[in-house]
Formats: sequence, structure tokens, C-alpha cells
Amino acid sequence: MSLRRRATAAALSAALSAALLAVPLAGAPAVGAAGSPGPLASSVAVDWQRIAVRTVYVERGSAPPLGALYLAFTSLAVHDAARKAQRHGTHAAAAAVAVAAHDVLKAYFPASSANLHADLAASLASIKESDGRDLGEAIGGSSADAMIASRVGDGRNDGTIVYSKPALPGFWQPSASGMALPWLGYVDPVVDVPPVDLDGPDALTSAAYAAEYNEVREVGSTTSTTSGARTADQTAIARFFRGNPVLVYRTALCDLLDEEPLGLLPTTRLFARIDAASANSFIQTWRLKSEVGFWRPFQAIACALDDNNPDTMPEAAWSPLVPNPPYSDYTSGHAAATAPFAQVVRQTLGDNTRLVLRDFGEVREYATLTELEYDALNARIWGGLHFRDAMDDAYHLGHITADRVMQVVR
Repeated sequence: MSLRRRATAAALSAALSAALLAVPLAGAPAVGAAGSPGPLASSVAVDWQRIAVRTVYVERGSAPPLGALYLAFTSLAVHDAARKAQRHGTHAAAAAVAVAAHDVLKAYFPASSANLHADLAASLASIKESDGRDLGEAIGGSSADAMIASRVGDGRNDGTIVYSKPALPGFWQPSASGMALPWLGYVDPVVDVPPVDLDGPDALTSAAYAAEYNEVREVGSTTSTTSGARTADQTAIARFFRGNPVLVYRTALCDLLDEEPLGLLPTTRLFARIDAASANSFIQTWRLKSEVGFWRPFQAIACALDDNNPDTMPEAAWSPLVPNPPYSDYTSGHAAATAPFAQVVRQTLGDNTRLVLRDFGEVREYATLTELEYDALNARIWGGLHFRDAMDDAYHLGHITADRVMQVVR
């Protein structure tokens, strides 16, 4: 079944009214006619997703959670522009998408202005000059301006927010450089949906904590492969998922949409939902990392004699397979990228959406999103970075956030 048909089926099962927005009705205008943006507009939308990723992550080197914010700003402005311009035809819609993305990215990444200007010129050159194109440019600029104005004073880069927890068992302690992006958890959400209720990490003295402690101690160290506790395939998976998940997933999805285009509004809606859900998940995750501040396995294993749990024993010189990032364990930041992405794509295209992930010169192909999530979740345990509770709760957070965002971003 094609992506378009699968998206239609998923939308119908969720809400018939949403499907009617995404799928042309019988008797709709032919492709390219007024009110029915054709493949040009859809292609431009995917092109600008790649440009956004290049600008945010490749050129500017943003950390995954920080970049997710700006991808959300871009995708939401693009979807707003596409919804307003699509009734005016292909040329208007394509121009609106290009200008909205360009203007948002240029506002936040002025050092990339020259490349963005060249990208916009190339996009507009592919669109026939017409009144529709001019109207689309105006719509795109207006959507970008509205998004940029809405984020003024949203709490980004607030230097007064500093992570601080007592040097006691259970609390993560940063190095001299401190916690990365401590302000992120206090930024205004990009979409107004409630945070997800979680029960926090397992108590240090509990049997549940001891079980997850011993799991990561056994399978997550640099020596777990040679000891036989972790298989060679698990080691490879842990190393593969150590990169930027937002970049890897976005590239795979763009490649898929090149092969099987969805159409303009389904495409812009898909990315807007993914990015809004991911950004909101990152924001709540960073709030938890700051306010809960639960220690990571490497600190827990070094200090196990102080946790008052008789079933946890320290291990000298224990170190994780994958280097620790500069923030606490609970909940997982990697999951804040993976779970919302998988849930939105799953609800839109079906769980059996095939994705080909590429990173570190390696390729991993997944036939289902469930399989991808299984590997991505366990990779952080096999890599020695997280306790299982931090992963399970983070996936719950990401899935529920995505479901809530999909009800708002239409």
C-alpha cells in the first residue's frame, strides 16, 4: 500500500474530518489547478525540511534538543502557510512553503543567510511566475512573521537558570562545565498541550531500582561485550544510536517521501506534528532533568555503597560504552526525539513504515516503527547511559505528547 493510501486509512480510523483535509475528494480539481497543490509544492516542502536540518544541525552544529525547537518553529510556520496558500493553487503553495521556511531560518540563523538566500532563489525559480506565486510569497512571509513574533520572550537562553543539586546519593552532579541547556526545560511549549504525568525514578532502596541498576551495570559497560553480558549486535546498536536522532530520523523520512510523495498538506502536517511533539517532549524532559536530577549509572555504580540498597554493589572502574552527555538520567533525551517521531509517523502512515537510517557510515533498515523504538530504547541501556525506568517513562512521555499534539495541529 502506498504512503498516501496508508496515510488516508490512518486518518480515517482516527478522525474522518481530519482525513478530508488531507485527501482530495472525488471531483476535486486536477493536480496543479487552483485549490489542489500538485507534486511541485510537496517536493518543495520536503526540500525545505532538508534545508532546515542542514541549517540547524550541519552548518550551525546545534545540539539535538536545541535544534528541535527551531525545526518546530519552521515546520509550524510552513504548515500554517501551506494551509492558507493551498486554495490558491500549486504556485502559491510552493512559494508560501519556501518563503515561510526561509524567513524563519534566516531570523534565527543569520550566519546562514547566504545559503538560505540561494536556496530560496532556486525554489522560486522552479515555480512559474504568476499572481499565485506572488500571493504565496506574501502568505509565507506573514506566517513566518507570526511565528517569530510568538516566540519573543519565550524563555530561550535564560542565563539565570542554573542546575544545582546537593552532592547526595541519587543526584546527578555535573562537571565543571555544568548542565547543557539548563534553561530548555523552562521554555514556553511550542504547542499548548498539558505535560504528561510521570511517577519519577524508582526509589534507591527499592527492588525495582536494584534490578535496573544491575541490568545496566552488567550490559552497559565498556567490558560487557568481552564478558558476554552484551552481544556484538547489541554493542553495534548502542554505538549506532549514539548520534543525533533528530537528524537521522528526518533524513530517513525525507528519503521515504521522495520515493512516495504524500501531497502538500499531509507532508507539512506530518512534519509540523513531529517537530511540535518532539520540541514539547524535549522541554518537559529537560524540566525533569533539572528538577529531578537523577544520577546516571556511572555515578550510581561508583557510589553504590551509599545508596542504602543491599542488592546494589559497586564495580571499580566501571564506565559506560557510550560517553555520558552533560545532563542527568531522568528522563531520556534520546527518547524525547525517538518516541514522538515514531508515534506521529505510526499514527499517520502505520507501524509498518519502512525507514532506512544512516549514521557513522553505517546503515540500519527497520521494517516497523516498533522495531526501531525497541533498538533505540535498549541502545541507551546497552550503552550504559540510562536506567530502564528513565527510558520507559520517556517513551510514555513522548507517545502521549505526540497524541496530544496531533489533536491540536490539524
